[in-house]
Amino acid sequence: MARKKKDYTDVAKQLIDIVGKDNVVSLTHCETRLRFVVKNRKKIDDKAIQNLPDVKGVFYGSGQYQVIFGTGIVNDVYAAIDKLHEVNTIYGKEVNTIYGKDDAQGDDSDKDKANQSWGKRFMAMLSGIFIPIVPVIAATGLFLGLKGTFTNPQVLKLFGMVPSQIPANLLTVVSVLTDTVFSFLPALIVWSTFRYFKGTPIIGIVLGLMLVSPLLPNAYSVANGTAKAIKLFGVILVIGAQGSVLTALVAGYIGAKSELFFRKHMPDVIEQIMTSFLTLLVTFAIMVLGVGPIVHWVENLLLAAVEGVIHIPYGIGGFLIGAAYPLMVVIGIHQMMIAIETSLLAATHLNPLITLEAMYGFANLGVALAIFLRAKSKSAKETSMSAMASQLFGVSEPTIFGVLIRYNLKPLMVTVLTSGIGAAVLSIFRVAANSYGLAVLPSYLMYIYNFRDLIIYTIVSILTVILAFVLTNAFAIPKEVLQPDKPKGVPVKEVKDDAVYSPVAGEAVSLKTVKDQVFSSGMMGKGIAIQPSGSGKISVYAPNDGKMSVVAKTGHAYGLKTPNGMEILIHLGIDTVSLKGEGFNTKVKIGQEVKAGQLLGTFDIDVIKKHQLDPTVMVIITNSKDYKNMSQLKLVKQRLVKKSSLFKRKLRIQLLLQQQIDFLY
Repeated sequence: MARKKKDYTDVAKQLIDIVGKDNVVSLTHCETRLRFVVKNRKKIDDKAIQNLPDVKGVFYGSGQYQVIFGTGIVNDVYAAIDKLHEVNTIYGKEVNTIYGKDDAQGDDSDKDKANQSWGKRFMAMLSGIFIPIVPVIAATGLFLGLKGTFTNPQVLKLFGMVPSQIPANLLTVVSVLTDTVFSFLPALIVWSTFRYFKGTPIIGIVLGLMLVSPLLPNAYSVANGTAKAIKLFGVILVIGAQGSVLTALVAGYIGAKSELFFRKHMPDVIEQIMTSFLTLLVTFAIMVLGVGPIVHWVENLLLAAVEGVIHIPYGIGGFLIGAAYPLMVVIGIHQMMIAIETSLLAATHLNPLITLEAMYGFANLGVALAIFLRAKSKSAKETSMSAMASQLFGVSEPTIFGVLIRYNLKPLMVTVLTSGIGAAVLSIFRVAANSYGLAVLPSYLMYIYNFRDLIIYTIVSILTVILAFVLTNAFAIPKEVLQPDKPKGVPVKEVKDDAVYSPVAGEAVSLKTVKDQVFSSGMMGKGIAIQPSGSGKISVYAPNDGKMSVVAKTGHAYGLKTPNGMEILIHLGIDTVSLKGEGFNTKVKIGQEVKAGQLLGTFDIDVIKKHQLDPTVMVIITNSKDYKNMSQLKLVKQRLVKKSSLFKRKLRIQLLLQQQIDFLY
């Protein structure tokens, strides 16, 4: 017998009343959440929305207020809101909604960009440019740390050696590992800037290499007096851009915009050659003929100002930075620090700024641990435990939104205070990292190059955790977590042994690594993520027998319910709904019965990557809460299903009463 469809009219009315119909610019949705573009996020009462029936959580990011309902329900709630005719519902309509990619939107428009403050656009730009190069800078920091460790006289003494015994040729080869990234850092930044502004990345690389060409006087050598700048026309000083992050950013921006201009206006017959030629010529000429030196001068002033704040005596500068950083994260402007840190590393090969900022992560750990141990609410315990697990590896959003500001601001104030105190101590001892991109547990690797700094950093970080823990226990335990959860009166559904087969070929990874907090936090349910292998069209197969409950019009998501009651969501990529079906092809319909291994559809992984989106496939058990618990995934013996090479290894999750879901991939 078919289940009677629930009426979400009341939920829709309450939700719009809380958000404010006059506050809504537009509303759309994906397969899991409503996405509001609002005029004033501060007018929205998060707690009131979280208390609405079937709401699993809220999140604000990229200028959107997102209300998470889960698959199926979100469609019904959206439909109910659409029928009210009170807000601008735009799902599936050919309109632009907001600056940045999102559901059912086309290219960015000037009007949409105007809806975003210049600050948000600037932060998004810095994040988009610098995050792709963070891994190689972090790796370089580790290389430098290892080099410093194994060339340290005290370490060599343990092996009966001295530094002079290390072959010079070996040091030269090792220097390739430690020096390459910083030598060509402007080239990496120009490449990433071109990519961000939709230019041709290879032109960006060439332009960046021109800025640090060995034919130009090295900026470092000019600074220390071992080389002289070239005088062009006897007036204009020309030097390389080594160590200048701002110069590379400006060159990348000018170059990308120039390329787009030339490509638009160039006749087709000469476009391929002349666009690249003119882009490189014009941009390099602009940078050499005055812009480059001026920008470099401005950058040096900014760095001097930052270093001046860091070194304000008695730890005052460190406290200001350490205390301000948590607040910067909350309001989303912390990404600008990446640019400053990159400049510091390029100029000095040290990064004292991240050292001061890092105490924020340790303070978060102490706060979350205190709330976990004191909480009587099961949901609060689960949230704080999940937040701690993420925070250990530097992912702080679950701690911020699930712990620090969920109930009141006292936990956040403890983080601000203890982060500032820890940073103050570190600034007094002038501790500095030699990299960035690592936080909390991995952050210790940034100090192995200097044993003294490593010891001080370790002691201060542990004391920061302890201080945050003590202060939270004394002053900042929210009253809400001290109350046991009220029983909801919902019986645990009967479940049976079941299996989930991989819908795509690829490598399984932890769901926690997915770059979408709604999935990685487990808000949508437990499951696995898969990095698809291959190129071009990728086939998507049914993960089990069942009835299709979700077939996205855009082809980016499927859902089915098995005969045993398990509800499975397959989400193809992150934010791929913004492609509006490009590269996706569905082979099934909602309500259709399917068998395990049956073709559901295809997607073109190259199209996803072309649009700079993440092709990771998420396989989620959306009714995970129907089970008492799910233990950690455990590998068991290899097994093949229907002789398909897609279904290789078997993973088991123990469920209520020894019932289980088997993940096979």
